[in-house]
Amino acid sequence: MVSVSIENTAKTTKLVRRSKPTRLAPNYWPFVIPALIVIAAVIVFPWVFTLWMSAQRWTLGQEQSFIGFDNYIRLASDARFWESLWHTLVYTTLSVVAPLFLGTLAALLFDAQFPLRGFLRGVFVMPMMATPVAIALVWTMMFHPQLGVLNYLLSFIGIGPLEWIYNQSTVIPSLVLVETWQWTPLVMLIVLGGLAAVPREPYESAEIDGANAWQKFRYLTMPMIAPFLMIAVIIRSIDAVKSFDIIYAMTQGGPGTASETINIYLYNTAFAYYDIGYGSAMAVMFFIVIIALSFVLLMVRARTQWNEMEDR
Repeated sequence: MVSVSIENTAKTTKLVRRSKPTRLAPNYWPFVIPALIVIAAVIVFPWVFTLWMSAQRWTLGQEQSFIGFDNYIRLASDARFWESLWHTLVYTTLSVVAPLFLGTLAALLFDAQFPLRGFLRGVFVMPMMATPVAIALVWTMMFHPQLGVLNYLLSFIGIGPLEWIYNQSTVIPSLVLVETWQWTPLVMLIVLGGLAAVPREPYESAEIDGANAWQKFRYLTMPMIAPFLMIAVIIRSIDAVKSFDIIYAMTQGGPGTASETINIYLYNTAFAYYDIGYGSAMAVMFFIVIIALSFVLLMVRARTQWNEMEDR
């Protein structure tokens, strides 16, 4: 009887298990497909179409024809393209170094305790809130050789009127001055975040050992905020290398081609000269430059250790 009861119990258990509805594996594709469609329409298709256009001889108003890599071969012998690449590198380097230096100094200043510190911080970050075109118009008026306020202020210290953006030798430094004025606050905010995370115990130990202000900055502050500085370098580099609006609104690449970066030359080629195929090839090469720059910066960033102070 016991064996029969056990057998009946086992059969009943099997029936109960079979009667339970099977749970299907979750299917995420209905949620993923719309995102994939949007990505394909917004990112993938424009780049595939740009690659296709770069292999065409395509000038508006003329017959379109496939020419393969001829546009890229033409780029290799285009002196104006290499000049614009050099302008881009110079402009990017200066637009990174100047805000990095001044932003770090401002962060060290605003990290100290003094009256109205919060109010002055708010005033200091206001340039970031202005639109690029408005900034360009205001600074263009300030740069005017005869009517500009900058030359008026320089006259008080005996410096003659400068031509600023109207001279080929000073146009890029003048544009960098505008870029520095606008984006130094961003670097300051990033470095301030790093300073807020710095522990105070090492400074107390350094003071006991008799370290001066420079030694504490050199051997304590700089190593601990180095990752934050690297983040600022990455953000500023990627932003400066693709800068367009301020340069175009102020100089349109002039005087001559003295401030013509790759972005400006690309725009003029595609939308002023209507050479769509050659402009597309330039856009592809510019994209490769940005990818290479980002890869180098991320490699350097990966080697910047957050625990550098512990390793010491």
